[in-house]
Formats: sequence, structure tokens, C-alpha cells
Amino acid sequence: MNILILGSGGRESTFAWKIAQSPLCENLYIAPGNAGTGAYGKNIPLKVTDFEGIGNFVLQNKINLVLVGPEEPLVKGIHDYFLNHDELKTIPVIGPQKDGAQLEGSKDFSKSFMEKYNIPTAASMTFTLETLAEGLTYLKHHPLPVVLKADGLAAGKGVLICQTLEDAQTELKLMLAESKFGEASSKVVIEEFLTGIELSVFVLTDGKNYLILPSAKDYKRIGEGDTGLNTGGMGSVSPVPFADEAFLKKVENQVVIPTIKGLQKEKINYKGFIFIGLMNTDGTPNVIEYNCRMGDPETESVIPRIENDFVEMLEAVALGKLKDIKLQISAKTAATIVVVSSGYPGEYIKGKTITGLENIKESIVFHAGTELENGLVKTNGGRVLAITTLQDDLFKALQQATADAGRVYFDGANFRKDIGFDLL
Repeated sequence: MNILILGSGGRESTFAWKIAQSPLCENLYIAPGNAGTGAYGKNIPLKVTDFEGIGNFVLQNKINLVLVGPEEPLVKGIHDYFLNHDELKTIPVIGPQKDGAQLEGSKDFSKSFMEKYNIPTAASMTFTLETLAEGLTYLKHHPLPVVLKADGLAAGKGVLICQTLEDAQTELKLMLAESKFGEASSKVVIEEFLTGIELSVFVLTDGKNYLILPSAKDYKRIGEGDTGLNTGGMGSVSPVPFADEAFLKKVENQVVIPTIKGLQKEKINYKGFIFIGLMNTDGTPNVIEYNCRMGDPETESVIPRIENDFVEMLEAVALGKLKDIKLQISAKTAATIVVVSSGYPGEYIKGKTITGLENIKESIVFHAGTELENGLVKTNGGRVLAITTLQDDLFKALQQATADAGRVYFDGANFRKDIGFDLL
């Protein structure tokens, strides 16, 4: 098979690493890819939202399957573009159509969906510029802290936790009246603040059947001890020690099954990954959010634990035969440490030369924000590398990944040394 992966981050590096191991994969392409993905296939300089360019490439290179990594092309309808094109409609795209991608693309849609199908989640109300006055009044009677979520995609920045009424009212005005997050905050969901421990559960579905992939926990804050600004993710571990069989059974019965059945009732033909962000509140799972793709850096911890042929799994999704796949999961623990650029998640400088990659022997290096320049690997993003190791237990995995993160160098390199230690 000839396979095309869309994306350029750590998630897509992990997909490329896994797919390249499959005897079913003849040629692998990654668009646009990064300095690391070239080791597994051929990088193609195409933007993930250049649907016409992607379509032409697919036809010219006899691509048999397209795996979409990031959310933006899914929310903008790349799967629909293929289905509406005579020459492309028979080529499987792994990732939902536009209607299914609303699970991530619209917080209002996903909250309404959860409510309709009795999926446990925080209580919420949605407001627009027209109902701003009602929203300000609603906040007066809302317990604190309170969560404000931009309805649309806001590059991971559209969720605010407000500790005071003044702060909440100010932010609501900024989001609705002054377009703080652009079009993404033309609607704002005001949500109850849930307490507990966060984790992520990943589902792969062909629209009828599903597989629950390994659970993972990621760490969003830039600083040790979970302090400082939110990031795209500073590290992750899989499995999650507190997500035992009994808890995951609750997740399956109360969240996964109603989600799959709900999509069917809405006549949404969903083929791809569903990322379910959960809060474990005293043993009860509550959905914080859905994403219509795999998470990053959780993918870097989850995929190495899957022992199946990944291409076989993706092909089963395309053919509606996922029920024929028996998932095989490694009993080992994966730990991922993300090495970031100085200044991230604020302003950071690109183009720093990365050295020491050859010193890493016991971990896998997944490139995220990197590029090749005259044979040198340079930084090209905030999150630069994801260092993942598989070990017999959590302590060994964290120790190895943290040590290996320290073996790479670029000017301003930074990583957290406490990822996962709250779980020991």
C-alpha cells in the first residue's frame, strides 16, 4: 500500500514510525513532515489545508490510504473533499467528515451531543454576542472557579479558568465583544469547573465497531509541579495507574458506547480516532472534551504500546471490519518527555541547531518542531522533540526518558523533570 500521513508534529512522527514497520506499507509519504519523519518515508512540501494539492498528489502517486493527523483539515472538511471528488472518493481517509469533526470543532455542538445522549459531563450554557448581557448575569450566580470555552478551534488557547466573577465577566466580554479568539469565540460555553484527575482515553472506530486504545495522562503546564502557563503538552505516560479495569469499564459503558451510538443516531458516519478527555472525579468519569484525532504528546506514549500491525488496523477502519482486529497491548509502561524551545508557550526563536540525538539509545526520539537545513537538524517550533521509552514499570520509564531528554542539546532547550512523578 502507498500511504500518505498529513501533519508535521510529534503525533505524525509516531504514526510514521509505526506505519513504516508494517510489511503492508510499500511507500510512505508525510505532508509536510519534519526532520525526523524523513527517516520513515518521504516528506512532501504540502500544507495540510491545501486540499487540491493533496488530492493531486494522491492521484499522481497512487495513494491507497490517507491518515489525517491534526484537527484543522478534518474540521475544514478534507474527508468531504475526497468523497465529493469522482477520482478520490474511493480512497479511504482515516479521520471523520466535517459533521463528525464538529465534536472538536464546536464546543457547543459537543456539549449538546453529550447532553442529548446522557454522557456525563460538566453542566454548561452557551452564549453569543446577542446574549452577552444574559451571560454576564448567568456568571453572577455561577459557582467559582468557572470555565469559559471558545466554541471553535483556538489553537489550544480557547479555554480559560476564571477564579473571580470580575475576571470571568471581563473575559466573556473580550471573547464575545472583542473577538479575543477571532471567529472561534463568536460563541462561548460557560461551564462548571470539575475537580479530580485528568486522563485521556482513545477510541478507534469504523462507525459501527470500536477499539479502546491504551489510556494516557498528559501534563499541560510549562513548569514543574504543574505551574505556569498551559502548553500543548510537556509529557505523557501510558497506562494511567489509577485507570484500572473497573474505571475503564465505566468509561466504556457510560461514555464510549453512548458516543458511538449517538453518532449513528445522528447519521454521522465516523471513521477515525476519537480522543476523549476525561476527569476522574472520585471514580466517576466526566467528559471534559472530545477531539476528532489522536492527542499530542499522548500518541507518543500510546502507539508504542500497540503491538498490532497499525496499517492492518487502519485498513480495517476503512473496510468497516474493525471487529476482526484483536488489540494486542504491551504490558510495559511508556513515558514521554517533551523538549521545548526557550520562551515557549510564549515567543520563542526558531533555527537553533540540535545536537546529541545519537546519544539516545534506550528511547525513541519523535521529532515535533524540527526541520533539516543543510544536513543539520534545527528547531522549528515550540515543542521540538518527544523522547519516549518503554520500560517494565513507571519509575524506570520516567527515569530513562528524563535522562535521555537531558542527552540532547540546543540553545534554550527546556523540559520538565517531574512528568509522571505524581503517579508514583
